[in-house]
Amino acid sequence: MTLPDTFTLDLPDETATAALGARLAAVAQAGDVILLSGAIGAGKSHLARAFIRARLGQGEEVPSPTFTLIQTYGPPDAEIFHADLYRLTHPDEVWELGLDDAFTRAICLVEWPDRLGTHLPPGALHLDLSALGEGRRATLRGGREALRKAALDG
Repeated sequence: MTLPDTFTLDLPDETATAALGARLAAVAQAGDVILLSGAIGAGKSHLARAFIRARLGQGEEVPSPTFTLIQTYGPPDAEIFHADLYRLTHPDEVWELGLDDAFTRAICLVEWPDRLGTHLPPGALHLDLSALGEGRRATLRGGREALRKAALDG
């Protein structure tokens, strides 16, 4: 069965958002890019932290990359780049951060991907979070079918 390219998930609370991050982490592999969109406070960083902790252990410290722009985490199996592009002023600045290379060899979680302009990596999973009552709604589009399937398996 082929999954739809675009679908939505209702996430009633922070636990459901973290569970989505963990499900994606379970199948992500080097070369996967997850573009996290949504307003400030929509849960982008919460989902990214849950993803990283699911891969590396719950005790992993996962600071926000708001001021550093990128935080990297080493293997056990694939390097993870967590980028927050909110403070970028021009899409070409993304290359100074080394993301072009990371998109092909690491797992990349990118907050504020609109700052990439036309530099969006092909095949990325677009994940948009929006408020829905006390929870969130996640709209997912694109990405590898394994990522979409993991998202739906919740």
